[in-house]
Amino acid sequence: MILERQNMLNIHQIEKELGEYSNREEIRDISELVNYYQLCHSAVGEFGTKLENLDADYQVRHNHNPIHHIEVRMKDVGSLLEKITRKGLPVKFESIKDNIYDVGGLRVITNYIDDIYTVQDNLLAQDDVTLLKQKDYVKNPKESGYRSLHLVVTVPVFQSDGVQVTPVEIQIRTIGMDMWASLEHKLRYKTDEPAEKVAEYSESLQDYADEINKIENNMQEIFHNL
Repeated sequence: MILERQNMLNIHQIEKELGEYSNREEIRDISELVNYYQLCHSAVGEFGTKLENLDADYQVRHNHNPIHHIEVRMKDVGSLLEKITRKGLPVKFESIKDNIYDVGGLRVITNYIDDIYTVQDNLLAQDDVTLLKQKDYVKNPKESGYRSLHLVVTVPVFQSDGVQVTPVEIQIRTIGMDMWASLEHKLRYKTDEPAEKVAEYSESLQDYADEINKIENNMQEIFHNL
C-alpha cells in the first residue's frame, strides 16, 4: 500500500496555468521536460531497486558486500541549461533528451577498487539493462586525479501507455575516491577563493589522488590475503 505519494508536477495542469503567459511551443517544451523528468525519475527508481536487491544478495549469500552505500540524485534544471549551453546546443527540450544522459543518476560507493567492477558486472548481467556508454576513470584517471567508473545504462520503464527505454548515469567509486571527488568538486565549483589559491590546492589534490589510490590498493591486497 502507498502511504505517501510524492508531489509530482502534472502536465495538464502546467499547460492550463501557463497557457495565458507563454506561447504554445514554450508550453510544449515545459510539458515534455516535466514528463521526461518523471520518466528519468522512474528509471532511477528501477536501478535503485536493482542495486538494493544486489546489496541484499551480497549480505545474505556472500562473505563480502562490495556496496558501502548508494546515493540518488536528479540533475536540476539550472544544471541542465548550463550543460546544453556549454555544448552549444539550442535551449530546447530536444537538446536535453538527445544529448544529456545524466538527468537521473545514482552513485554506488564501494569498499575496495575491485568491488567497482563486481558491481558493474552484476548490474550489466541483468537482461533488461543495456550499456550505452562507459568511461573508466579508475584505470584511466583524469588529469586532475579524478577516478570513478561512469556507466550510461538504460532500463525499460512501464507507463500507462506503453514502455519507454530510459537512460540513467551510474557512477561507481570507492569511499576514498568519493571523499576526494567531493572536495575537488567544492574546489572547482563551490568556492570564491582566488584563482591562485585554487590552482595551488588543485595541484595538491592531484598528488593526494595518487596517494589515496596507492593506499586503497594496499588495503585491498591485505583484504584479499586475509
